[in-house]
Amino acid sequence: MSHSHLPGSVDDVPVALEPWIVAQRRRAVFLLALVLVPIGLATLVGLAVLWPDGEQSAARQAAVEQVLPGSTFVDATVLSVKAIDCSGPGLGSGSPVPATLTCGTVLAQVEEGADAGTAVLIDIPAEVFLAGFDPDDRLRLLRSPAFEDIPVRYSFADFARERPLTVLALAFAVVVVAVARLRGAAALIGLAFAFVILVTFMLPGLLNGEPPVLIGLVGSAAIMFVVLYLAHGFSARTTTALAGTLFGLALIAVLGSWAGSTARLTGLSSEENLTLTYLAGQIDPAGIVLCGIIIAGLGVLNDVTITQASAVWQLHELAPGLPARTLFASAMRIGRDHIASTVYTIVFAYAGAALPALLLLEIYQRPFGDTVTGEAIAEEIVRTMVGGIGLVLAVPVTTAVGVLLVKSVSRQDRKTTASTSGLRARSGT
Repeated sequence: MSHSHLPGSVDDVPVALEPWIVAQRRRAVFLLALVLVPIGLATLVGLAVLWPDGEQSAARQAAVEQVLPGSTFVDATVLSVKAIDCSGPGLGSGSPVPATLTCGTVLAQVEEGADAGTAVLIDIPAEVFLAGFDPDDRLRLLRSPAFEDIPVRYSFADFARERPLTVLALAFAVVVVAVARLRGAAALIGLAFAFVILVTFMLPGLLNGEPPVLIGLVGSAAIMFVVLYLAHGFSARTTTALAGTLFGLALIAVLGSWAGSTARLTGLSSEENLTLTYLAGQIDPAGIVLCGIIIAGLGVLNDVTITQASAVWQLHELAPGLPARTLFASAMRIGRDHIASTVYTIVFAYAGAALPALLLLEIYQRPFGDTVTGEAIAEEIVRTMVGGIGLVLAVPVTTAVGVLLVKSVSRQDRKTTASTSGLRARSGT
């Protein structure tokens, strides 16, 4: 069966192609493999050396010690809600704390565990009661067992969100597979693999006090090696995108380390980082920030490099005779449009994440210079700038790698074609 393909295509090779074309395209992948295989081997070595030993981390042990043995989490349904005035003594004029506070008492029915079917009273603090409680709301309660002369107690832990999150996840999977089909399914499998690496390697490694930047680089590289080939197939395009992505990750790690050190980011601007420092003294909060910057760059780098690699190959297929300089310039025109839109994505994503901090700063009306140089905002600025630089520079690097690759193939094709024509001329055919 014959297949029609654009000239110079580097995708899956049909049977009808000449053997020398197949050989030269394999050579194109081999050229990139000379660089990527050592990186892949280094990633495997890093995984083997840094992989957690399975022992419970000191942070986990410290957290467990703070909870009464036998404590469990159970689901419950709200039956009724009662608001209570829990205002305390005033703190004076100008205080950010409201003059009046409203707490609540919730009557909820336990749905699981030893007390299933029992109605219990739960005291809700003012800062939580602001979220609003209504009958039929589902809650997640902490059940503390009886201890000495203290009876069994229930306290509010969080809202139960299993049902809506499960429905949303299923809807997401259905939409992705329905639109992208096999590639969408492969992307979901890759996402699951990334989650496994994050939970089984990166998080335990960070809790065990391993170097955060090294953990971020090794884990991110492992994710990219699997995710890119799984979602886009094994081809020269994907390999080109992988090279650009790894370059971007390395650049983000270097710039992030420099910026974090120069800007003196402590990583102690959030309550979560403070809690981590308290539970595990070996954790470096500033390193956690840097590791987060590396992980945050994965998705956007993947998007940009795949687009650029595809642009180079597609332009080459449509016009295989384009000079390298012209091909690079044409692909970069596409890349510049993509950069412009993606930079907005990065900035607005981080601005949304820092919105509570921005609102607090607006309330206090601090000078602009103090606002942007404060720890909370400076952290987001470093994330944005470092991620943006890595993203922007990954575009020309990916484009250059793609152009060099397609032109090396073209040169070999021309040499092979010329030698074949010479042989035919000498043989009189």
